[in-house]
Amino acid sequence: MIGKSRIQVVSLGLGLLGLSACATPVKLVHDAAILPLRSVRLYETGIGYFERAGTLGSRATVLPVPAGHIDDALKTLVVLSRDQKTRVHGLEFASSVSPGMGRALAGLAPSVDEPMDFQSLLRTCKGGEVEVRVGNQLVSGRLIDIVGKPSEPAPSSKSDAEDAKAQDKSPVSVIAEHALLLLSNAGELLRLPMRQVSSVRPLDPSFAPRLRTALDATSQRSANAQRLIRLLSRDGGPVTIGYVAESPLWRVTYRLVVSDSGRGGVLQGWALIHNDTDEDWQNVQVHLVNGRPDSFLFPLAAPRYSRRTLITPDNQLSTVPQLLGRSPDQMWGDHVGDSFGEGGLGLSGVGMGGGGTGEGTIGLGSIGTIGHGSGSGTGSGTGSSSLLQVGNLAAVAKSSGVEAGALFTYSLGEPLELRAHGSALVPFVQEALEVETITFLSAPGESARSGLRLQNSTRQTLPGGTLAVLGDGGLLGESALERLKPGERRFIQYGVELDVEATRVKQTQKEEPQRLTFDRDTLEEHFLRRRDLLLRVENRSGQARQLYLGLGLLANSQVQGADRLDFDSEKSSPVAIFELAPQSRAERPLTTIEGLARRSDLRAIQASRLQQLSTASSVPPAERAILSEAYQRQKELEDASKEAEKVRAELKKTEKELERLQEHLKALGKDSGAGPDGNPLVRRMLESEDRLSTAQKRLEGIDADLERRRDLVRKVLERLPKSKDKAGGS
Repeated sequence: MIGKSRIQVVSLGLGLLGLSACATPVKLVHDAAILPLRSVRLYETGIGYFERAGTLGSRATVLPVPAGHIDDALKTLVVLSRDQKTRVHGLEFASSVSPGMGRALAGLAPSVDEPMDFQSLLRTCKGGEVEVRVGNQLVSGRLIDIVGKPSEPAPSSKSDAEDAKAQDKSPVSVIAEHALLLLSNAGELLRLPMRQVSSVRPLDPSFAPRLRTALDATSQRSANAQRLIRLLSRDGGPVTIGYVAESPLWRVTYRLVVSDSGRGGVLQGWALIHNDTDEDWQNVQVHLVNGRPDSFLFPLAAPRYSRRTLITPDNQLSTVPQLLGRSPDQMWGDHVGDSFGEGGLGLSGVGMGGGGTGEGTIGLGSIGTIGHGSGSGTGSGTGSSSLLQVGNLAAVAKSSGVEAGALFTYSLGEPLELRAHGSALVPFVQEALEVETITFLSAPGESARSGLRLQNSTRQTLPGGTLAVLGDGGLLGESALERLKPGERRFIQYGVELDVEATRVKQTQKEEPQRLTFDRDTLEEHFLRRRDLLLRVENRSGQARQLYLGLGLLANSQVQGADRLDFDSEKSSPVAIFELAPQSRAERPLTTIEGLARRSDLRAIQASRLQQLSTASSVPPAERAILSEAYQRQKELEDASKEAEKVRAELKKTEKELERLQEHLKALGKDSGAGPDGNPLVRRMLESEDRLSTAQKRLEGIDADLERRRDLVRKVLERLPKSKDKAGGS
């Protein structure tokens, strides 16, 4: 960021705007000096803030900016000065032109797919004065047109002609011979064969600049071509220019050297940066910004044209006698789509499209981190209870640090020398960190993993990047480090641990309901889940190991039997720690208690579950009484539902029978009988339709009764307290 104590906004002159009658005109000097690049700030969102500094002198000062970046530069450019005396009266640059607009200026077809060949360019000169070189002669005049006639040369030999005739083919391709039709200065009509024309020079002085504009707009390298922005100033003095432009992402790769004791280490961070410009960076101070400010693209440099309505007289009188041929009305269609979005003449655009930041990081996800989320394996309808406070295992983790600002900046210690289109890997951080080697298991029975318990003990945020873990004189493994704020911790995995195992010998589980609530047709069961595990842990290594075991618990839990507890803040999941002696094997009991809540929709509630809850001694008596009554109403509802299912089955059977009878009647055709007395199929169809109608009416009555009974269940359960009421009372 730019501090106010370091620089001041330069005074901008108003003479360029014509507000001062005595202002001296600003002259553009072709002998220009490039303002040197002094500082670059690279952001994680793929933009860079480029700062150029120098002294304005007698020569015009310019900024070299790629054509594709000029809109960004104009949108963000700021002029700064230390002495507040330097005055800049404006900026001058070549207008950006779209490919369609460039072709239109050169008289070419608007479509960029149309070729820009010699004949197409010559046709743009029709009607203009040209100078044609034919052999050693120069012929001047006005170009009328390019004409051509097909010519078919004779075959080169008789045998070739015979072979071509035998194959039913033409001996050679038909070639069109083109020629220039010219009206000379002497009034002669000249036909100059194209094969004799070596050059054509348009005498219109505006032709060459227009063609150069078209080439700049349609060239494949037009977006990368350097454009010069000229600073218009009459005053000398020091000046700093800053602007934003698209830049390659800077990325991070770390090396963590772990001490021989397994506790503590040194983190070395390297930044990979790229200079994708055509300019060498010489003695440039590079700053790496760890943050994601919003940045958007917005077209500014190219001219824009508004659509103008074409008004014609009600009586469209011709300006020439119609018998003479073409009239202006017949030419009216040549308006390039009303100059609105066609041929590059009417770039309308919709909206500014700004705001989005994208994901500008390396996208490593959760590679190398441990833990398997906070789910407890109880289904999507189960989560932590808001009423039962069993414990808070998240409290075992130290409080995370908080960033002091939105952006953190790493400044390289030395100015950088980097050639154009070159890349560099430069160190940007080297700090001692709190590191501890661990062995991690995501669950009993899984393969053990070598890992680290790493805490950011620095004062700055560490951006995400790859991580190489080094120790014992070599590589221990590779992983990834996600963005880490000061004081935050991560559990990192980097290899397979072959000497440590943890298996489940036996496990029992029990759920005990405690409280029940009902709100918005949802029944909540707040219950305690107790698990008793017997684990067999083994360390075949000759060194002690710290086994970190993932339990798949929520923070609202208690754990008994572990040597210590830790908490993975990233995954919001507690971790049990077992100290394993060298060459040891033991069985360790472990007990976990969780406070959970299970949610069930009114239509998914079953009478059997209500009966179980109504007889649970752990549930308060008042709630058990409500559940008992709700059980009776729900049982009546389910009994009535059985009758509804019988009626639906009867309906389905009757519908199938009716379809079968209709198919039989259709197969008999017109001679099937005039009525039920003449054909038994008709009589049976009428009987089936009567049964179908009766069953449908009966089902409608049963469905209405089911809704009434479900409403009775709802009214009983609504006597239970709501979650927020109990939360306030607990």
